[in-house]
Amino acid sequence: MAEHGSLIPVNVVTGFLGSGKTTLLSRLLRSPRLRDTAVLVNELGEVGLDHHLLEQVDEQTVLMQNGCLCCSIRGDLQQGLGSLLSRSGRGEVPAFKRVVVETSGLADPAPIAYTVLTEPVLRHHFRMGSIVTTVDGVNGISTLERFSESVKQAAMADRLVLTKSDLADAGEFAALGRRLTALNPSAPQFDAAGGEIDPVRMLVEDPFDPQGRAREVRGWFENAGELSSPQGDRRDFQNHDFQNHGFHNHGEIRSLTLTFDEPLDWTAFGVWLTMLLHCHGEDVLRVKGLLNVAGEDTPVIVNGVQHMVHPPAHLEAWPDADRRSRIVFVIRGNFQQALQDSLAAFNRLANPGG
Repeated sequence: MAEHGSLIPVNVVTGFLGSGKTTLLSRLLRSPRLRDTAVLVNELGEVGLDHHLLEQVDEQTVLMQNGCLCCSIRGDLQQGLGSLLSRSGRGEVPAFKRVVVETSGLADPAPIAYTVLTEPVLRHHFRMGSIVTTVDGVNGISTLERFSESVKQAAMADRLVLTKSDLADAGEFAALGRRLTALNPSAPQFDAAGGEIDPVRMLVEDPFDPQGRAREVRGWFENAGELSSPQGDRRDFQNHDFQNHGFHNHGEIRSLTLTFDEPLDWTAFGVWLTMLLHCHGEDVLRVKGLLNVAGEDTPVIVNGVQHMVHPPAHLEAWPDADRRSRIVFVIRGNFQQALQDSLAAFNRLANPGG
């Protein structure tokens, strides 16, 4: 199999009904910086691209002037990606360096990640990129309160794009931002109406992109650090000073930041994470971590969607002066005790004689 970073990233643009994901996607696709991008949508007409920018390739594919390919999905995602790859290999459509999938408004992003990360044929050619979730700046708070689908879309996001800020009450828009930070502290937020949205930041940079990797990982902990209590609950943890910075609730969805002061044993940590995801994978919506691994000079990146974890990757250098291991969880449900029990198991594995 090819090196993970060299595989074609599959990005997801999702968001609840009416949140503006189609508008965002069509706006991004006009950028020449997204040339060599293939887009999979349910219906081509829903994208709303200007006709003078398009060239019809066949009944299910159009080509934009900047080189982007836009295809309708006929059948499931696995078939769509496989067909796109085969057609490119035969020269029927231009080659592409990344894929963007636009979901329906009620879609769960997890099955897309599952398909890309686990389907044997696709894993040789594709990897997961970023999940971009649009949130309605006017109706976002009420939508989050009423529809569990919107909560999960926001909780699993790598980027949160808040739309319609020009139509929203300033106080309510700020409250929405705070709500989203508590729900998903590792996802940076962008105001779609407040300025230009960088297409590279949206759909190119991710933890496996060499150019944006350090900034991506550093951003995971900026908001998480703001949420963390300066007087964390400290526990003696196999000679690791362990900080549990507490849960931050949003209904049944909550976030948790864990910090380890001392280097971690990689094998024992892997067993711990495997145990956790085996027992609670459906309820661990996202896990993102920067680990100081014993015997390694540079940090290791851990990034997972529910019970699926991307292959670990190394940063070339620490993104800042902080050398602690830091992990952000977004979970559904209330299993703090189970997390603590799994940490105790990690302690026993790492220090069997202690």
